[in-house]
Formats: sequence, structure tokens, C-alpha cells
Amino acid sequence: MPSLTNGEIQKALKRVEQTGKQETLLDGEGRGTGRLTLVLKAMPTRVTADWMAQQWRDNKRLKKKLGSYPAMSLAAAREIFQRDLADMIQKGRSIKIMGDTRPGTVADLFEAYVKWLKDAGKPSWKETEKGLNKIADTLGRNRPAREIEPEEVVEVIRPIYERGKKAMADHVRSYVHAAFSWGLKSEHDYRRTAQRRFRLVYNPAAGIPTEPKKTGTRWLDEDEFVCLYRWLECPDAPVHPPYTRAVRILMLTGQRVEEIARLHEDNWDAAEHIIDWSKTKNNMPHAIPVPSLAAELIKSIKPNKFGWFFPSAKDPSRPVSHGTLYSFMWRQRDRGVIPVVTNRDLRRTWKTLAGQAGIPKEIRDRIQNHALQDVSSKNYDRWNYMPEKRAGMAKWDKFVRAVLGKNRRKMAA
Repeated sequence: MPSLTNGEIQKALKRVEQTGKQETLLDGEGRGTGRLTLVLKAMPTRVTADWMAQQWRDNKRLKKKLGSYPAMSLAAAREIFQRDLADMIQKGRSIKIMGDTRPGTVADLFEAYVKWLKDAGKPSWKETEKGLNKIADTLGRNRPAREIEPEEVVEVIRPIYERGKKAMADHVRSYVHAAFSWGLKSEHDYRRTAQRRFRLVYNPAAGIPTEPKKTGTRWLDEDEFVCLYRWLECPDAPVHPPYTRAVRILMLTGQRVEEIARLHEDNWDAAEHIIDWSKTKNNMPHAIPVPSLAAELIKSIKPNKFGWFFPSAKDPSRPVSHGTLYSFMWRQRDRGVIPVVTNRDLRRTWKTLAGQAGIPKEIRDRIQNHALQDVSSKNYDRWNYMPEKRAGMAKWDKFVRAVLGKNRRKMAA
């Protein structure tokens, strides 16, 4: 049978519309065990035309839909059939497990990885997407991902490092490493159907060394804690009020900055003085009773119309980002009006001063939602430890009020 033409398709569409009978148009001679077909069906309001790959295998006819006409043209359907199916059909492989045989591009890989992060509810997806977009522009968006070599990744990172941005260089390396690592695994993930295969054979960032990690040790002593807290209560320069309130809640609760920054009215139980997150960094739900000093502060804040306690100054529909809070603190440090401290230092400060207040380490770990690695905690213990957390926070509240009061009396004297 000769090859199908667009004219024949148009005539067949009119014929099916008039007769109401289904027709199947065959393309080409159909040598071997498979061929391209166009199945036309009369529906109540229109005629549908679907491109189907057809295969005879083990005395059974298999079909796989490729697309619909005219959205997929005759030429496009032929190209896809020849590219992805014809050779595999000749080898006897089932069309049911075949997909796009083109190796995915750098853009395909990065976009798919970001989508996976987003679908998994990872809060880092936006920052990752921003970083990978810049990297893709340098590496070449339309190049097959499998062609990227380690030297090219190094050439992306080196200028950043030479500008003195060591942490940023390490972040860029980690973005590339994570995307390619995910791509290698996605090739064989039977739980999902990938739109594109990347045909990766190795991770080009795997052999690139990372910047040695510096474990932080900085924490605020009592006087420094009070100095920062009092400045946040009454800053000496115009600042966005939600930022100073968010940092005070960080100091009083010891929680991760991302979780406090995204505090929503749905997370707050005003009657019980509990903040409850359904999902946190370690993918586990987490709830803490807050000290009365923090509860008073939270109750004094009216969430905006989007429900955020600490909205962004630029976009009130979104909460403040942890990066913005970091920059805000950095600017005040540079001015010399607050002690040198980072957001993580505040978490470390809470852990240290709360120990000084007499809270056992296990309860401090549970309040801060640190992962407990023993088998009992991970797999068996389902007690929520709320009474123990309340008792611990009551000790902390008494301690921090005494510290703030002692310093106030010292200043008055």
C-alpha cells in the first residue's frame, strides 16, 4: 500500500463524518511486524483522528497512541514512529515499553529535576530553579545532558570561586551534582514514566571537590542575647517590622529559620499556644508549645490577608524568605548595632542557653526537631512528648525572662 497523504486524510475525515463508521488508514507498506496507522472515529460533535503505532507480537496486535491529528501532523507522526519505534519493533521489543529515544537536553534534565523537587514539596525548589537556569545558559540549554563533561562544570564554578564567592561556588556544584544524580536514577525508576530519557553514563560533578565545611561554633552569651533582643524590640533605623518579629520568635523558640519565616495562621493554635507544622525539613510533622513570651508576641501580630505572620516586604502574598532574613541581619551586623550572629547561630544559642536553663538534651532535641537516629526513636516511639516539651519551655520562659529582666535592671542602675 502506498504512503498516506494529507489529501486522503481529509477525504477520510469527511467520509467518517457522513457515514458515522470508524476507519483506519494505514501508512506505507508495513513491512516487518509494525506500522503507523490513523484511527478515525465519529463522535457526537466531531470526528477524532488518533495516530497509533501498531505491532504484531506473539500473535497479538498491540497498539500505542502517539498523538492526535491535526495537532500532530502526518510528517511529525512518521518522524516519531521512525525515530522511536520502527527499529525497536524490528528487534522484537514491545511498543508498550517504548518512549522518546532522543537523549534529553540540559534544559530537560534541569526542568525535570526541579519539577521533582516541587512535586515532593521541597521548599528549596525555587532557589534551585533559579540557580540551574543560570547554569543552563552557560552549559547550553539545547545540548544533550549526556555530553556535559567535568571540565565544563569546573569552568562554570571557577570564576565564581575566584571572585571570592566560595559558598556560592559550592552551591553551584551541588545544584549540578544533584540534578545529574537524580537524572541517573530516573533512568531506571519503574515508579514513574519519564517524558525523556537522558542516557547518562556518569555524573560530571561527582569528581569535583567541595569546599571544606566549617562547623559553626558561634553562640550568644546572655549579654549578647539581650543586646540583640532589645535592638529588635526597638531598632534604631527603619526596618520592615515583620523581620524583627520573626527573628525574635527564632530566638525564643530555637526553630529553623525557614519554618518560622513561613509561619501561617493555620500553623498557630492560639488556645494551646502551639505551633504545628504538618511537614518540616526532615519530612516529619512537628509541633512545639511556645514559651509565654513568644505566645504574647505572636498574639500581638495580626496575620495579613494571606494568613502570613511574617510577609515579604516586596510581595505580601508570600512569606519572607530565609535569605531575606539573613541579609537583614547581615546589614545590622555591618553597622555594628547588633552582635555578630547568623540565623544558625541563633539556633545554636537556643540549644546552649536552654541547656543552661536546665532542659535535658533529649527534650531540647525534640523541641528543635533534630532527627533521632536510634532504632527505638525512628521506628517504635510514637509518643509526642508534648507534656515534656511544655515543661521544658516553661523552664526556658522563666530563664529568658530573668535574663532580660536582669539586664534591664543593670541598665537602669
